[in-house]
Amino acid sequence: MKKIYGLALLGFLGLVACDKSNEKPPLVFTAPSHFPTPVYKFENNPINQATFDLGKALFYDGILSRDGSISCGSCHQQAVAFVHGGHNVSHGIDDKLGVRNAPPVFNLAWQPEFFWDGGVSDLDLFSIAPITNVVEMDEKMPNVIQKLQNSTRYKALYKEAFGTSEVTTARTMKALSQFMLMIVSANSRYDQYKQGNPTALNAQEIRGLNLVREKCNSCHSGELFTNYSYQNNGLRLRAQPDSGRYRITLLDKDLYRFKVPTLRNVAVTAPYMHDGRFYTLEEVLEHYATGVQPTLNLAPELVKADGSHGIALSAQEQQDIIAFLKALTDQTLLRDTRFSE
Repeated sequence: MKKIYGLALLGFLGLVACDKSNEKPPLVFTAPSHFPTPVYKFENNPINQATFDLGKALFYDGILSRDGSISCGSCHQQAVAFVHGGHNVSHGIDDKLGVRNAPPVFNLAWQPEFFWDGGVSDLDLFSIAPITNVVEMDEKMPNVIQKLQNSTRYKALYKEAFGTSEVTTARTMKALSQFMLMIVSANSRYDQYKQGNPTALNAQEIRGLNLVREKCNSCHSGELFTNYSYQNNGLRLRAQPDSGRYRITLLDKDLYRFKVPTLRNVAVTAPYMHDGRFYTLEEVLEHYATGVQPTLNLAPELVKADGSHGIALSAQEQQDIIAFLKALTDQTLLRDTRFSE
């Protein structure tokens, strides 16, 4: 009898061990060692696998839009580093067009404010804006919550993530935040070079890196390649110009200023600028070399000692910079199945 009991106990322990071996390791947010400290308050929204999975499901589900046709993933596509590839401005519900280019949604843990004008300063509120924007997803949050509450699938996902099946706006936003927070881009060839691989960049790319540090560093600084400031970079004003940061602050000094975007993955995130007016990196560099306009609140870094405007860049320097910018593409990010639909 004791022998039978012992065998049964061993069998039970074996099953427990087997079950544990099949468990997923806990999901952990790890900041790259060469990155600054994140600004997101993780203590208010601790990362875990179930909430991440819920956020991923929500991110790719048209249920957040009025007619089910538009998801977050519609305008933030992984293959092009989570922008709306080939679209100069966001393309939303009923084929409506926005007025600004869709920004990428990677490395958001370090971003203090969101959108081109910094209109939202809390990632856990960020997703409400596109959901309720009439030219993007055109839905009301009470309707979103009701649709999710009516879904057997989502009730189960919310229970797994939060302990109960209750669907709330706060829970929905936190889940979306967790999915986006985990989208970290830090494995480009530049990163490999930075972390000790001297052959990760070739001679031209190293020249380009040095030029970026010399001539672009006042805005595109640090390992994130942005200081998240708001600048007027001298774009030619259109007939109905976008007022930029002024729309949020109503301060004259913010007229025509927009948030400095990251240069990471810039080679795959065309078109460029807040309105997507440039389709190639060559156009962007040519703008800074010869096209800067002396508009109100122009960034002082774009005013030369002789009073002319722009950044002194030879044709060779422009080619070197573009070569380096291509080395900022994180190919792993573009194919990481954790973030795939």
